[in-house]
Amino acid sequence: MTESGGGSGTIDHGGNLAAARRRFAGAPEPFIDLSTGINPVPWPVPGLPGEALARLPGQEALDRLAAAAARLYGAPDAACVVAAPGTQILLPLVAALRAPGRAAVLGPTYAEHARAAALAGHAVAEVERVDGLAGAGLAVVVNPNNPDGRLVPHADLLALAGRAGLLVVDEAFMDVGPAGASLAGDVAGGGIVVLRSFGKFFGLAGLRLGFALATPDIAAALRARLGPWAVSGPALAIGAAALADTDWIAATRVRLAADAARLDGLLAAAGLAVAGGTALFRLVETPAAAALYERLGRQGILVRRFAERSDRLRFGLPGHEAAWRRLAAALVAGS
Repeated sequence: MTESGGGSGTIDHGGNLAAARRRFAGAPEPFIDLSTGINPVPWPVPGLPGEALARLPGQEALDRLAAAAARLYGAPDAACVVAAPGTQILLPLVAALRAPGRAAVLGPTYAEHARAAALAGHAVAEVERVDGLAGAGLAVVVNPNNPDGRLVPHADLLALAGRAGLLVVDEAFMDVGPAGASLAGDVAGGGIVVLRSFGKFFGLAGLRLGFALATPDIAAALRARLGPWAVSGPALAIGAAALADTDWIAATRVRLAADAARLDGLLAAAGLAVAGGTALFRLVETPAAAALYERLGRQGILVRRFAERSDRLRFGLPGHEAAWRRLAAALVAGS
């Protein structure tokens, strides 16, 4: 177990193409960004009504979005849904639902959870086993986990909910997770907050939209902390339409699974074994990770590296055939 006092500094999460272009000056363009776990083929956004930009976001549009999210994610009711401009902004608000005390994060995982808990005044411990979360005032699990795809069984999480003050389950990648793994339908029992990301699966990260699912009283408290008009008019309209597009959602899950299998094949052909991941990203562990990162970068391909684990690289999915061909060639060259 590692103890952390947290910190207020920013953390590198990938996606910084400007920095990549400075580091790999002269690399071929366009740069292929595989450093994030975002669907590279986004939901097709239609034209927006003019009022989505011209007027303040209205309650009716917010209610439509909450109802669509409740249906797709399996929340008990729209009153259990809190819409926010991305889940990132929710992390410190959720952490502050508990008085400062002991927070435990199942790790290694997305570093912002520990940072947000520390900012809320908690003493943060990263633990490696689920039972290490028991007794914490704030217990955090990313499920499926980032970056290795670790999945804690539904029954284990429900058992944990009764042994922690507040269980926070970040399901940012659950759109490509197995059926029945989500805790969204269990939030009415209390003691659980589920976080869901919109931008990753729908490929619209720049829209900044995410959700917290909780009991109506916790949801109301979070809405009060966010204040009025937290979600933009375009995000309300696009989010409600995309969440209701069941045909696109089903087809995209099939496509992402096939693309993840294709990426596994490319990595295997280059002698790289996949250590984990989800259908949106694959994790590779190799002692040659640093050299491979540099080699790919010089060829205009950015992958995710980890300062704390220099033997790891995370690969997102290419978004079109030309990107697949460039990645295949870059992986084989020099392997």
